[in-house]
Amino acid sequence: MTTTGPGTSTAHAVSPDSGEHWTAEGAWQVSDGIFRIPLPLPMDGLKAINVYVLLADDGLTLVDGGWAIPQARELLDRSLRGIGAGFGDIRRFLVTHVHRDHYTLARVLGTELGVDVALGLADRPALELMQDAASMTENPFAAALRTAGAAELAEEWNSPGQEGDDDQLPDPTHWAFADTWLDGDTSLTVGARTVDAVHTPGHTPGHYVYADRAAGLLFAGDHVLPTITPSIGFTMPMDDQPLGDFMASLTKVRSLPDLTILPAHGPVAPSSHARVDELLAHHETRLADSLAALASGPLTAHQVAGHLGWTRHEHPYDTLDVFSRGMAAMETKAHLELLVARGVAARSDSSDGVVFAAV
Repeated sequence: MTTTGPGTSTAHAVSPDSGEHWTAEGAWQVSDGIFRIPLPLPMDGLKAINVYVLLADDGLTLVDGGWAIPQARELLDRSLRGIGAGFGDIRRFLVTHVHRDHYTLARVLGTELGVDVALGLADRPALELMQDAASMTENPFAAALRTAGAAELAEEWNSPGQEGDDDQLPDPTHWAFADTWLDGDTSLTVGARTVDAVHTPGHTPGHYVYADRAAGLLFAGDHVLPTITPSIGFTMPMDDQPLGDFMASLTKVRSLPDLTILPAHGPVAPSSHARVDELLAHHETRLADSLAALASGPLTAHQVAGHLGWTRHEHPYDTLDVFSRGMAAMETKAHLELLVARGVAARSDSSDGVVFAAV
């Protein structure tokens, strides 16, 4: 993820519901009957994920579940007890997408408690891939990195010790299938609330946001983040046009009423319209910069990424760590593929990966 737009960085952002840094422990009331619980992540970049708790007469609905690590489970239990509830009150998980910081603890608790876990149908292939992890001979993103022209990075990603990697095969209980598959846009009943489940592919093919129009709230997952942009192209199996899908989904969310953003990462933010406009403008700028890089001749995504600045501080590509460079190479390839779809660039295969050229 890259940081964009005005405002305080995620690393230093205070959330208005708590008056503290957005990762501060607690169950913070964001609206009547809705609480935000930040849970820890075992990585150097993002420090927490926000799980949202919706109270109803028949129990709790949670939007996202967190990463299935003991620290997150213990903190979720402690935070729920702080509002007079517990795991036994959970009735359903609405998961925004399949990434492990959103899905795995929801799936583990859903199985233990016998409650429904809902996920976008288009994310099912990712679960199938994780369930077959024992047959993998390399990192699932290595092939994507090679097509981006980053063969050396692919080999480094194949080495143990990457960010968030415990060097063990995925636990199959963390990646069992969802109980309910969301397909297309639909309306859900959560107690007295009507929540619109809106399909927003891009970050992952099956990403969903949940809009409570009556309360003026958008449970945004990783689709609309207040201070950073979600990673694009970092999903398996690979999608043909993840950036095109993401920008179309942003436009779709822009057509909803202007809603308060309840993001998966970062502080509560006041305007979905304003942030969507910033994200669309950011990616148009990145597209223009990527096209400009091709003026020097045909390049791979890895080479184009070297022409761009990264994070809000515009760090050179070669100063990023191995994990971040891989993410950047895949995201740059997503931008180049969209330029091809728009007819302003062409692509061809080579022994060094896919090569792009301006037309």
